[in-house]
Amino acid sequence: MPWPGCRCHDWTNKKPFSILRGRGIMMAKIVYIDQEDGKKRVMNNAKLYAKLLTKFKDETQIEPIFAALDAGNYEEAQGLAHTLKGVTANLSIMELHAKVVELEAQIKAKSVSPGAIEAVRAAFAATLPELEKVIQENG
Repeated sequence: MPWPGCRCHDWTNKKPFSILRGRGIMMAKIVYIDQEDGKKRVMNNAKLYAKLLTKFKDETQIEPIFAALDAGNYEEAQGLAHTLKGVTANLSIMELHAKVVELEAQIKAKSVSPGAIEAVRAAFAATLPELEKVIQENG
């Protein structure tokens, strides 16, 4: 499902690689991070954006959310998910953000599906390599 306002990729034709026009170079296509929007949020300061993404990559852990759920601590899990939701929105990590929004809603309802947990894990895992690429491009 496309994220409203996301201009970083075409969700109807999500291909992992694209060829740069006129250069014939294969490059990995960034599909989980909206770099343009992320940089706008930091006044187009690419180095600052890269620094914030590096901090996210180095410090963000999703497992405490699931540990709190396993312990039946919905309040703690909801707080952790809410924080992750805000950070991913501010950094324009849109696919992970969408999955965390869904998970947080389920936590609030105290009815979390295994599919929502796995969706967050999968989006987080898929986002990490893209973070590296975006950090290298902007750092």
